[in-house]
Amino acid sequence: MNKYVGVLGGLLLSILGGGSYYVEGLSSSSITMGTGNSFGRVFRISTWGESHGGGVGVTLDGCPPRIPLTRDEIQIDLDRRRPGQSRITTPRNEADAVEILSGVSEGITTGTPIAMLVRNKDQRSSDYLDNDMKVAYRPSHADATYDAKYGVRAIAGGGRSSARETI
Repeated sequence: MNKYVGVLGGLLLSILGGGSYYVEGLSSSSITMGTGNSFGRVFRISTWGESHGGGVGVTLDGCPPRIPLTRDEIQIDLDRRRPGQSRITTPRNEADAVEILSGVSEGITTGTPIAMLVRNKDQRSSDYLDNDMKVAYRPSHADATYDAKYGVRAIAGGGRSSARETI
């Protein structure tokens, strides 16, 4: 079965299965499906964002209601891994201040998905945009692996393979 669909529809139908679909402007060999950014079934963790975008975040789905959870408890662990604290980490000084966007009310989980965001404030994407960075992979980084796996270069900070994703 071969159907003509738009780009988003083609990608969604490819994920869901059910035949082959023609995506305008793309050959089937040019579409590389990622391994996903979500893990788990009953308790599901989905990560999102990029090191040189607006921020990075997580959505936790399946957390029962009435569990104590505060921003301060999470912030303690984030402060332990925060960059800019030693000579072997990035010199960028990110506060890594977590915001709980949903799923927690008055320090108690509500049973709905919990979304948390850490905004990027000290990213310098222009540091990565010179011509050498566009053609060479950085040593000891995941640039080559990311390119081989997804078929795109995430030049500014390594995209989803950035250490910033450990938040």
